[in-house]
Amino acid sequence: MTRIGGRGLRGCAPLAASIAVMVAAGGAHADGQGPQGSVLEGTAVPVAEGAPAPQLAQVGPAFRLDIPAKPLLAALADFTAATGVQVVQQSAQGLSGTSAPVSGTLTAGEALARLLGGTGFVHRMTGPGTAVIERVEAQGAVLLDPVMVQGQSMRGGGAGPVDGYVASAGVGGTKTDTPLVETPQSITVVPRRQIEDQGSQTVMQALRYTPGAFTGQVGASNRYDYVILRGFTDRSIENTYLDGLKLMGDDSTYSSMQVDPYFLERIEAIRGPSSVLYGRSSPGGLIAMTSKKPLFEPHAEVEATIGTRDQRGAGFDVGGPLGESGNLAYRLVGLADAADTQYDHAKEKRYAIAPSFTAELGEDSSLTLMGYFQHDPEGGTHNGVPAEGTLFARNGRFIERGFFDGEPGRETFERTQRMVGYQFEHRFDDRLSVRQNLRYLDSDVRIDQIYQIGWAGQSDLLSRYYGGGDESLQALTVDNQAQLELSTGPLRHTLLAGLDYQHRRTKNDWTFGSAASIDAFAPVYGSDGVTGAYGQKNTRRLNQIGVYLQDQIALDRWRLSFGGRYDWVETANLNRLTDVEKGENRGKLTGRAGLLYLFDSGLAPYASWSQSFSPNLYTGADGNPLEPTTGVQYEAGVKYQPPRSESLVSAALFHIEQDNVAVADPNTFVYRPVGTIRSRGLELEGRLQVTETFALLAGYSYTDVVYKTSPNGKEGNRPPQIPKHMASLWGSYGFTEGALENLTLGAGLRVTGRSWADSLNTRQVPAHAVIDASLRYGLGALGLEGTELRVNANNLLNKSYIASCLELANCYFGEGRSVTATLSHRF
Repeated sequence: MTRIGGRGLRGCAPLAASIAVMVAAGGAHADGQGPQGSVLEGTAVPVAEGAPAPQLAQVGPAFRLDIPAKPLLAALADFTAATGVQVVQQSAQGLSGTSAPVSGTLTAGEALARLLGGTGFVHRMTGPGTAVIERVEAQGAVLLDPVMVQGQSMRGGGAGPVDGYVASAGVGGTKTDTPLVETPQSITVVPRRQIEDQGSQTVMQALRYTPGAFTGQVGASNRYDYVILRGFTDRSIENTYLDGLKLMGDDSTYSSMQVDPYFLERIEAIRGPSSVLYGRSSPGGLIAMTSKKPLFEPHAEVEATIGTRDQRGAGFDVGGPLGESGNLAYRLVGLADAADTQYDHAKEKRYAIAPSFTAELGEDSSLTLMGYFQHDPEGGTHNGVPAEGTLFARNGRFIERGFFDGEPGRETFERTQRMVGYQFEHRFDDRLSVRQNLRYLDSDVRIDQIYQIGWAGQSDLLSRYYGGGDESLQALTVDNQAQLELSTGPLRHTLLAGLDYQHRRTKNDWTFGSAASIDAFAPVYGSDGVTGAYGQKNTRRLNQIGVYLQDQIALDRWRLSFGGRYDWVETANLNRLTDVEKGENRGKLTGRAGLLYLFDSGLAPYASWSQSFSPNLYTGADGNPLEPTTGVQYEAGVKYQPPRSESLVSAALFHIEQDNVAVADPNTFVYRPVGTIRSRGLELEGRLQVTETFALLAGYSYTDVVYKTSPNGKEGNRPPQIPKHMASLWGSYGFTEGALENLTLGAGLRVTGRSWADSLNTRQVPAHAVIDASLRYGLGALGLEGTELRVNANNLLNKSYIASCLELANCYFGEGRSVTATLSHRF
């Protein structure tokens, strides 16, 4: 059985470009030839008249449907209205009777199979995007009055591959396969094609064209994926999820995880609180990544990359069915990559491999085993430089953006990640299914670095400090879900109940000390002068159990969703030098609700309310855990998806308040509470498939964040590292004929407004604009069928700018121009 939704995806050939249902005039011939032209031959399924039709699932976009039993022609009309399918009725002779009810999230093929159940008709897919409705009799199938269904381009369901730039559905916002236009929340899906076209080397870079997401928190550093959503800097390094499970790093240590985007099928930026489904998280939102998984079609791709800063890399992606049964498939993805950085003496290097295996265990069960193993021998640098010398002159001079404030012999960041897990799904029937997702993570981090801590008097020397550490982390996450489709009168429900568990243990041995100063304008390396070293040894533990319930209700064109969750969280921090352990146990109830209405025109206005909860993993100056943060958001917006269009336009207004926020002192790294932060703003986004070969992405966000209350005299001030205005525009155009056939050109503009450099609001980081470009050319005309050249240029004009400042002690240079060329071949 073919399945949609990322678990057991098979036969994912793209469907035709638009959907139209047409009741053909006259009869069709036994050879499949009808008055509307040729269709591919297929075999009808003999079913006795009046028997339920086979439940045939087809690959394609998923739709939320609510069609009660009614006359068959009327039901087909409702089907076309709900899915964007256009019906052209030239002859309806023979299509009589009453349909079966259809409700839930279904593809067009699944919906037709249910709708025709018991009518004496079945449908069969006769080619990519075509189907025929047939009358069936006890002795066999007889063709009568074919109904042609020409499907949309494959938009990937909620978690599968996306053909192009625009996805129709997602699973991150609801944990169910739900169309984006029907989800009362702001969600952006970045598909594989966009990641490649924009030359994204990290998940953070892949989100640069996403409204409401600021990715310049640490400038050109690629060590971690910092993504600030709706102005909340806390947890910006840890709000990442892979295949529905939290990447269990620990942002109070150096052990934060990272997944290379080469291994991802799509990335969802889910804005606003999502604690109801995921537990502890930021009120700004989260990032949900989907891995490449086995496909039941043979495929093989290899690629090689070279670029500026001595970048060189190679990757492969192979997979397909295993054996003759047709129930087994595998995928193996690998990557080796190395490069210098824009900072002197700092390099990056990565080796990663991800095997996966899918087994369809009969008609109703599937199991996918997944592994991800990554070793980063070199992690670049993560250091900032003072605002004096970057935002404004220091002794009449400015620091160069390639300045390295450490020591070549003392610059180590080595990280190893090992992850194994599985996704299991079983369907009891068309209404009830259960899922279990599990992952175990083991990682090691070794760090050795010297970094500046500010100017020494009035000189050109920067004082420096030393930090080193060895860390290990083990984590287990498991999410159990039960999904039930049911009806109560006119209401159609998609109920989701879940229980998840998260466990993490981090062991860290740290060493700190003073180091020799360095001239910021004429650096001389080779003498680190580390003195006064002292150590810290800690073991940190976290356990979380959460139970949640969500109901998505459809009533005609109304969509109502609400949910609740209760979390039990236990944290502990053992100081192994003093053998003193401090911790806390917390429980928290969170909820959310949303209401949306689908107009025939494609407009979908909505309003929602949601809460967040996150226990503080930090301790204050007294060594005691800080109070957990809580947040609440009110959001109102409108989405627009024109009928029979792949484009999606959205606008959202939001208001968020977060209490008990804690931030780290950039010099002492001691966390302190800062009270309540309020964020409100506007986000506009358009993801437009203008023509078959022209796609356009446009976005704008206005984010107004202030300290609403603060015990430190900052009330009314804006936090640093949060631009008030951001805008972006990206276009991609492919030539299909003439001398430029097989050439696709892309270009983009990213504009980032001013932000404050310190929480006292004494200095601002200037606005900046950056231009990106890409070229993709298929070499088939040169006799190299399956070979493609891709060239990416980020910051094409080599704009020099400061991306942000974490107070005045640490400002971060933006990334300069980088150009890469990738040659790939598909077998």
